[in-house]
Amino acid sequence: MKKVLALMFAIALSLSMSSFAFAQADKPADKPADKKEEKAKPAKKAKKEKKEKKADTKKDEKKDEMKQ
Repeated sequence: MKKVLALMFAIALSLSMSSFAFAQADKPADKPADKKEEKAKPAKKAKKEKKEKKADTKKDEKKDEMKQ
């Protein structure tokens, strides 16, 4: 009975330690990617707005030329 309990304790301890190690390894790896995405979002929005403004001004210029 003692051998069975010792074996069960050893298995439970090894499983808990390995799961703890894996949980710690995943956490820091996710943070840098999230930060890069957050920084990229405002820059992409600014570029899209700039392109849209250029396209709008070109359309307006073409309309003005056609009216004349």
